[in-house]
Amino acid sequence: MASTNNDSKKNFGFSDEEDVLRTVLDPSLKIEFIRIIFPDILGRPMDFSFPSSELEGAFHDGKGFDGSSVEGFVRIEESDLNLKPDPTTFRILPWDYKGFAEDTTWREAIMFGDILTPEKAHYEGDSRYRLKQALGRAKDEFGVDDFMVGPELEFFIFPTNREAVPLDEGGYFFAGRHGEIRKEIQLLLKKMGIPSEYDHHEVAHGQHEIDLQYTNALDMADAGMLFRYMVKRVARMHNLYATFMPKPINGQNGSGMHVHQSLWAHGKNLFFDTNGSTHLSAMARSYIAGLIMHAREISAVFSQWINSYKRLIEGYEAPVYIAWGQRNRSAYIRVPRYQPGKENATRIELRSPDPSCNIYLAFAVMLTAGLRGIRENYPLPPAVEENIYEMSNHRQKKFKIHTLPRNLEEAVKLAEKSDIVRETLGLHIFSKFIANKQAEIAEYAKNVGSEFDKQVSDFEIRRYLPFL
Repeated sequence: MASTNNDSKKNFGFSDEEDVLRTVLDPSLKIEFIRIIFPDILGRPMDFSFPSSELEGAFHDGKGFDGSSVEGFVRIEESDLNLKPDPTTFRILPWDYKGFAEDTTWREAIMFGDILTPEKAHYEGDSRYRLKQALGRAKDEFGVDDFMVGPELEFFIFPTNREAVPLDEGGYFFAGRHGEIRKEIQLLLKKMGIPSEYDHHEVAHGQHEIDLQYTNALDMADAGMLFRYMVKRVARMHNLYATFMPKPINGQNGSGMHVHQSLWAHGKNLFFDTNGSTHLSAMARSYIAGLIMHAREISAVFSQWINSYKRLIEGYEAPVYIAWGQRNRSAYIRVPRYQPGKENATRIELRSPDPSCNIYLAFAVMLTAGLRGIRENYPLPPAVEENIYEMSNHRQKKFKIHTLPRNLEEAVKLAEKSDIVRETLGLHIFSKFIANKQAEIAEYAKNVGSEFDKQVSDFEIRRYLPFL
């Protein structure tokens, strides 16, 4: 892989099919292949490629593929699916590929799109489509133009995909190694039109964070998929391995994906109110209440692996307790303090998701839960500003503070009864997701004893580290 130095080439920001085709047909750009990316029901990136000469036909008829081998998609007897590329997602990868022959070089572009059935109906197993539906409901019922999100994505860098061995002893904002890898990731993403806001070493040894710039949920979900792809690829180019496994190392913090979020209409931040308590509007307060009220039943979507619940334990800054506050980083939801003149920055921060979730379904479910709170005018419980980890049981009961599920088994049982999860995922994904998680729980129970309820087992390293 060789990076291109020609920054005048347009890598992103395409408006329609004609605009994309004009670029693809420009021989000087050498765009020989189109790579299509889409998530399976677990959010893992699936992809296939085709020659760029096929793109015009793909825009018109879609591009057929066999869905029978994709997790949670279709049975063998109904395997044919079709993906119609979305031209606004077209991005050119910011490097040249080189073959073994010196004169063989080419470039690739990446696209997302809509998965369709042979009858041209939207495929119910398409996670991206489920997010689009959730956004459509928010628009139709509440007049919400944009569900704006900004995730903080954490990851580890290890020598290989077989052992969780940290390569530094750095801490939060302190020392550590591989800051140059974080910078390279951001510069490549910037060339693809994906801006970032911060990067730093995280609390755990060998742990890093890059925060993507606030944007609407659908664009951010696509960007999140490309972010995970880019992090892993750049690490591999340095002969290292990057992982989004939630908790790879015992005795160290795990990796989260805190999601900053707000609702907008007609260019106005609906979460801000000059006269509101903590400058939050009534809509924002009910939205928070919805996330709190339904926190336990939606947990399996935000934290979807056995290993996710090794992160959600006391003592490692992960949210265990379902509460909210402004200064409280032990709470499920934090509300960043209002700064005069920055009304548009008013938002909430949901702290329980981890970066190995299906980002499309996670955004869709948090939006649906928050809107349920608005629709039914849920009252917001009092803010909790104390360190909940240090609270007595008596004080926790006084504030009516509950906990997130202790493990995936408990989370899945709650999700199975949740009309919010069923409604948001749709019956197809819901049933496949529950079945997949039940199989994961059964496999884990066969291989790991109860002494690992709060400890990372070797089985998890073998099972999850190679692909998360």
